[in-house]
Amino acid sequence: MNTKTISLSLTIFIFGLLLLSCDPKEEINTERTYDNPFEYCKSVGTIDTPGSEYTGPKVPEIIAEKLRQEFGAPESAPLDVFINGTFWRCMNGNVYACNVGANLPCQERGDYSKEPNQGMLNYCQENPGSSFIPMYASGRATVYEWKCDGSTPEIIKQIAETDEAGYIKNIWYEITL
Repeated sequence: MNTKTISLSLTIFIFGLLLLSCDPKEEINTERTYDNPFEYCKSVGTIDTPGSEYTGPKVPEIIAEKLRQEFGAPESAPLDVFINGTFWRCMNGNVYACNVGANLPCQERGDYSKEPNQGMLNYCQENPGSSFIPMYASGRATVYEWKCDGSTPEIIKQIAETDEAGYIKNIWYEITL
């Protein structure tokens, strides 16, 4: 045997020993965690709700404070309202927040269905000719304004658009530092 053959054989033998010494069941925790929502969103890109990698508070104060500013509320407005009623998500690496204060459908995607739902049908049966169908009957996530043409629900016009993720655009605010 020449020196090259011995060297190659020894290298293969050592590599084999290293492979055998590894426990295939042992997992290495390479998952990074984040307690900062802005760093988290930069990392994940787009996600509907924070995942297990996010370890900070459910609604960080910085998000609640920025949302209070977006709403034009005075600094004296209780932050609890914005902490308790707020949802946040990541879209394209940015933080977006929505507050359900006025029964806004923060957790629902915009509804583009042009077919009336049962609530609309019932409302128009009970209120034929009504010039509008209230959101409690049409659904808060509909992107259309509806009315009753006699006892038949009818779309008047589109009143909302959705963002790239499908959520109603005008109720979600991009939160920046």
